[in-house]
Amino acid sequence: MKAMKKDRVISSTIMILVTVAAITNTMAFNIVLISLICAGLYEFFHMMQIKKIPVYSYTGIVFGLLIPVSLLFQPKLTGKIELAFIVLVLLLIFLLQMARNNNKDAIVGISTTLFGVLYVSWFFSFLLKTKFLLPGKEGEYLVGFVLLVTKMGDIGALAMGLRYGKHPLLPRISPNKTIEGSIGSFVFSIAAAVLAQGLLPASLQFSFWHIVMMGAFLGGIGQLGDLSESMIKRDCQVKDSGKILPGLGGVLDTIDSVLFTAPVFYFYMSSVLNVG
Repeated sequence: MKAMKKDRVISSTIMILVTVAAITNTMAFNIVLISLICAGLYEFFHMMQIKKIPVYSYTGIVFGLLIPVSLLFQPKLTGKIELAFIVLVLLLIFLLQMARNNNKDAIVGISTTLFGVLYVSWFFSFLLKTKFLLPGKEGEYLVGFVLLVTKMGDIGALAMGLRYGKHPLLPRISPNKTIEGSIGSFVFSIAAAVLAQGLLPASLQFSFWHIVMMGAFLGGIGQLGDLSESMIKRDCQVKDSGKILPGLGGVLDTIDSVLFTAPVFYFYMSSVLNVG
């Protein structure tokens, strides 16, 4: 237990340092984001292979990486281009399936490959889209805000769950998560939002209660992302998505909450800023 806690502290410290470097340096941000997407895609498709689903791993990883790379060169991709990209991926997967000698579980393999690209790459790439909502440091501050609120929620869930957790939240999906941990996640996310409100554009003039509601909403969405990845792991009968981060598991175990908060935060901020 002590070794596990030490691993969690070390891994969490490394992730915090990497996050700070990523949101303050454009090159570091791009490299970290693309690396996390690549590792997350690999872990996802590896879990599907454990479940014996005939996914197109290499195709999914390559096309998954094309999403953030294309955003770097064309930040203002329209919805039509994104939809066209999804259609292109789906058509290619169908062609690959036709080249296979075995049609068993074809629908499952095709659907799961496309889902992996959307779930890991497209959702996480909304951090890039958020960064490009505003020029310069203001865009980086937006990314810092959503990451801070989301990850503080994760820390709150872990800390309060370990200290006070007695009542299971959804044991069918994740037996270790508790109601007390969930409440702690909300509290930490709200506190992070209030403390980090200086990262939001001053021109928006959000009220205190507006910030509180943002923190609570992002905290709830982050927990939904965490539970969703737990559901996927449980279906695949694996404890962690990978072992790249000692004490934390895999990359997907680390970014699962951000996969849901990133697109939600992007759409909200693009709406209030009237951009994007």
